[in-house]
Amino acid sequence: MSFRSLNQRVLAPLAQSVMIFGIISLCQPWSLFLHKFGVTMTLFGLIAFMITSKIAPDAAPEDDEDDNDQNDRGVV
Repeated sequence: MSFRSLNQRVLAPLAQSVMIFGIISLCQPWSLFLHKFGVTMTLFGLIAFMITSKIAPDAAPEDDEDDNDQNDRGVV
């Protein structure tokens, strides 16, 4: 597993989840600890998402079978 696929499968969704949890932490009235650190969690998730969204996903392997099939039939 390459870093790019790890980023696409794990890191970007984790950053989004941290942002959502930070917003929920700000809106809940039960825990003062979560409310105190809600903005910090949201900002951390936002910065992490900005970084992970800049990493391009893996390039898909090119499928050359279509070109070969057309050449076999005499299509140029």
